[in-house]
Amino acid sequence: MVKKYVLVGTGGRAEFFYGAIVRDFKETCQLVAFCDLNQTRMDYANRLLEERYDHPQINTYLHTDFEQMIEKEKPDTVVVTSVDRTHHTYIIKALELGCDVVTEKPMTVDAEKCQAIIDTVNKTGKEVRVAFNYRYAPHNTKLRELIMNDVIGQVNSVNFEWALDTQHGADYFRRWHRDKRNSGGLLVHKSTHHFDLVNFWLGTTPETVYAAGGLRFYGRENAESRGITKFYQRAHGSKFAKEDPFAIDLEGNPHLKAMYLDAEIEDGYQRDQSVFGDGINIEDTLGVMVTYKNKAILNYSLNAYLPWEGYMVSFNGTKGRIEVRIREQSYINSGGSKDEEGKVQEKSIMVMPMFGQPYEVEVIEGKGGHGGGDPILLQDIFGTPVKDEFNRAATHVDGAMSILTGIAGNISLSTGQPVKVDELIKLS
Repeated sequence: MVKKYVLVGTGGRAEFFYGAIVRDFKETCQLVAFCDLNQTRMDYANRLLEERYDHPQINTYLHTDFEQMIEKEKPDTVVVTSVDRTHHTYIIKALELGCDVVTEKPMTVDAEKCQAIIDTVNKTGKEVRVAFNYRYAPHNTKLRELIMNDVIGQVNSVNFEWALDTQHGADYFRRWHRDKRNSGGLLVHKSTHHFDLVNFWLGTTPETVYAAGGLRFYGRENAESRGITKFYQRAHGSKFAKEDPFAIDLEGNPHLKAMYLDAEIEDGYQRDQSVFGDGINIEDTLGVMVTYKNKAILNYSLNAYLPWEGYMVSFNGTKGRIEVRIREQSYINSGGSKDEEGKVQEKSIMVMPMFGQPYEVEVIEGKGGHGGGDPILLQDIFGTPVKDEFNRAATHVDGAMSILTGIAGNISLSTGQPVKVDELIKLS
């Protein structure tokens, strides 16, 4: 049976999904419409369908015509890749109109919107899948396997450091993500991946969250304190931006120009704002402590201005320790090939038994973005389902449990107090 899909939000993450549907899953999927607030951007997506994928153009609907689109196109599933703060709107409407949903992470940005999604899933009985591609990366799946197989016994603590570099990390401070109302900040938008991995690896959910951090590097005030005197609002048309290694040149990248610069006339969205400008209210330096339902604790840190991209994680168990180092290739969202996003350049998984010799675990990486996880995720979502002993398919509950760690972290940042996750929402 061929399922019909529509996609909402034709920005940077959209092509990852619609390109796969029309290229790799013709036997099981049919893409029938785009929906966005920007017609220019939808027209460009249609052009890419023709030029890159040899696929005919599809119908387009403005965001105000979402319900009309569902009525006319009668999709089985809605793919949501819009701005984070709008995810709940399209997820809830789609569910109420009888559709299943595949949503880009994070599922939403705050507890109120999260509860609304949960209530609608419970009411309609329809399905929400959250696209956590990092679960599917072979090295991350291997960690789940090692812990499931009791290689280091019961895991009592995890130390997890994620590094975003001055290319990828800076990019969150150029775009709509810089306003926490849009993204929930990095603790929600980015760290949802990482908190989901810990839930996935340990087979548990968060109980109590405490966070600290702030805007320590980006933003005008920080730049001024370091002696910077030349500022600009956006890179396009600025002579100062030509000397700034943090600036992005939309004009010089045909894809970014067509998707963003040429589309500005419709919605005013500027993709190339200065990372040292005013108006940034998200954090770039974060530390979080989490206690889980199974009594494990997590010490987590995220920094968005480092000289390398990747993560280090160590698991301390009753039978030993696992140390992991993954270095990823830097990238700018939509600035190049999708296969380059999260590409693994160096990896090491070292098991240290309590009374034995340490040994390295070899993992064969697949092709594709995010350490080879992207193609496996896409196959799981759009292809013929197969039995998965690791249960990597993420539901709305998984989506909630990942973002609630970040949402609780945001509350803790503002109050200075630990936050009980169970007090934020009710799952039933």
